[in-house]
Parts: sequence; structure tokens; C-alpha cells
Amino acid sequence: MNRRQFLAAGAVASWAGSRALGANDRIRVGFIGVGGRGRFLLDYFPADTPGVEVTAVSDCYLPRCYGKDPASKSAPHPLVDRWAKYQDYRRMLEKEKLDAVFVETCTHARVLAVMHALEAGLDVYAEKPLTLTVEEGRTLRKAVAKSGKVLQTGTQQRSLPINRYASDLVKTGKIGRIESVVVCNFLPPIAWVPMGERPIPEGLDWDKWCNQTELRAYHPRLHRGWGWYQDYDGGGQSWGVSGWGTHSLDQVQCALGTDDTGPVEMWTENDITQDAPDFPAKKDPGFGFTRGRKPVIMRYASGTLLRLEEPGRAGLDQLGATFNGSDGMVHILRGSFSTNRPELRQGAPDDTAMGKGEDLAHLRNFFDSVRSRKKPNADVETGHRATTVCHLVNICRLLDRKLKWDPQAERFEGDDDANGMLSRTRRKGYELPNA
Repeated sequence: MNRRQFLAAGAVASWAGSRALGANDRIRVGFIGVGGRGRFLLDYFPADTPGVEVTAVSDCYLPRCYGKDPASKSAPHPLVDRWAKYQDYRRMLEKEKLDAVFVETCTHARVLAVMHALEAGLDVYAEKPLTLTVEEGRTLRKAVAKSGKVLQTGTQQRSLPINRYASDLVKTGKIGRIESVVVCNFLPPIAWVPMGERPIPEGLDWDKWCNQTELRAYHPRLHRGWGWYQDYDGGGQSWGVSGWGTHSLDQVQCALGTDDTGPVEMWTENDITQDAPDFPAKKDPGFGFTRGRKPVIMRYASGTLLRLEEPGRAGLDQLGATFNGSDGMVHILRGSFSTNRPELRQGAPDDTAMGKGEDLAHLRNFFDSVRSRKKPNADVETGHRATTVCHLVNICRLLDRKLKWDPQAERFEGDDDANGMLSRTRRKGYELPNA
């Protein structure tokens, strides 16, 4: 069987789909993608995740599986020699006895890997942003329902006690009717401009890396900076709409109680907000950070306005939102919140320090769900809807006109151009399985 045939094959046989986990059974985990984010999460295993064991890892850039990525600043994991290693994750799914996988790939490769894992009978922790397009999210929702498996989206602040407490203050009307929500004016993606061809690094399957996108000439700027480019992501891992913006807009969805819906109307403002001082490489003309970065206003059916208009704040202070209600204000960040109603702080959980440890509650919620079969805090619908808001921001900016969105049908009203941006043509050999 050649590579194309293998990729196009049907469901991968797995023992995991029929394995019932008892309270004391180890959960056997594999990783698909062990780059920056994947390597960071691996540091939680095994000390912070009792009863969970990483047994295999895969990455189309094979040196990463051995902790030998020359661009990585992280030391190899102390248990790296114990893991089975694969360049093709589908062979890992076929050969290894797994219960769950973490899908920590680039965004453009994520949904295909998730669906293959579901077909293999595995529960999935999928990194954010969950999808590259709205249509991917619709397809993934069907696949999860069909599989009966658990899917947790990697929006970790969903599980932080302090964030859940603050979200409930907004959701239950403690600051009255929510009139507006303000978040940062996150960066949009830009088009990749060819920069010539460079030698493909040894151990990298560039075809697999390109996945659904065009098989372009290799360039390290594309390989390492993929998050900035619209064929691969929606705005960048940091400062971008589908990067830090995913966390911020997910916080909005959570606190507004709109996890099964979304905005109904959106438009751009006329002026362009200037870059904040902390935006990286802002003087680099190759990125064009201000291009098309108009503030976007979204209206929910309740009348609440979501305003993407603030210039960037310092660092991780972008990971939140300000909720302005008729009876007060609540500003929620990752791991903390503030309010002009001091009495609302009474009984609040402690703040959560950022860095190592901020993911722990979310990871434990996922593994609890794997054992109990209960819905996790950031299930597929939650992840899909929050990521859809990111996609809507990008579409609104590109078309630069008022758009009406039907969150039930998940279509724009009377706008063929906008609806044409809800999906993309996938490269042959990397089509999504039928859900």
C-alpha cells in the first residue's frame, strides 16, 4: 500500500473503541504533533496526570519525536526514549493500543487528524483553533456525534475556576443586561508570497506537512511561521484572530451563554487601528500587520455588541474581554478578573498564575470525561462555535461590508461571496472522511 492509498483508507481498526476504562485503569495516550505546543503539554506527563501514560508520539518532522528539533528551545522530555515514534500518525493509530490522542498539529492539518483518530475509536484533545473553516467545524461536529467519542478543545481557560466563576457572574445577570463586550483588535492573516525554494530539512515529510493546502516550495518562514498565513491559519498563534483571539472570543461566548449560537450581524469600522507597541516584528514589511485590520463590530440576537476595537494590550493581557452591563463591569482575563462591583469578588476562587500549571484543570477535565463519558468543558460544539466567530471576523474584514449571519443554518443571508468563504477546496489525498 502506498502513502496515498494509506491516507485514503477507511477507518483504522483499533481495540480502543471497545475498551471500557475502570477508575484505576491507565489511560494510554498518543500525541499527533510534538512541536512547540505539543512539547509544552508533554511536560504535564506523567507527574501532573496520575493514571495517564504517554506511550507513542508522531510528527511529520520526525526529529521532533526524538527531541532533536534544531529550532526548539525545550530540552528533550526525560521519558522520550520510552515512547514509540512515528512520522505517519496513521501508522501510530493502527499499531498502538491507545485510548486517546492529543492533536497538536498546525491548524490546516488538525481536523483531518482528529477525524482519523475518531475513526480509530479514540477520544481526542484537539488544539485550538479547532478548525480552518466553518465547514470543517460542521463536518467535525457530525463526526464526533457519529463516533460517540469525547472531544475537548484546547481552550484551557474554560476550566480555570476563577474564569468559570467570573463567567457565571456575567451569564447570571449579576451586572445586569450586557450592553457591550470589548476585546482587542486582533491581527488578520495575510497571503503567503513565495520567497524562493530552500532545501527540505532532513526528516521532514513536506507533503504531509502541506496537507490539504497547495504543495508549495519549502521555505523555513512558511514552515516555522505558518500561523500568519491564511491558507494555514486565521491570523497567527500570538496576537492573531485565531491565535490569542480564539481564547478571547471563546471567553465571550462562554460568559454570554452563547455556546450553541453566535452573532447575527457584523460590520467593519471605517478607520484602521494602529499596531500596539507589543505586536512583534511590526516594522517588517513582509508581514504587513496593519493590512485590513479594521475594527469589527458584531451584534448578538440579544442586542449585545461585541467590539473588536482595542489596540493590543501587553502580552497575555489580550486573552480576555471586558463585559459592560447595565449594572456594572466585569473584565475577565485568563486566570483572573476585575470588576467595579467589589462585592462580586466575595467568595471568588483564587487567581491562577500563568505558565506551567494553567492547563492542568483542563487536562484533568478531559481525562475525567474519558472515564465518565460526560461532556467536557470545551466540547466540539463549544469549540466549533467559538472558532466560527474568529472565521466571521476574517470574512467580514475581507469583504468590508455589513453581513447578516444565521447561526442556526450557519450561513450568511443573501451573500454568495461570503458563503463561498465558509469552505475551501482540499488537495487530493487529504480530503475529509465522510462523517
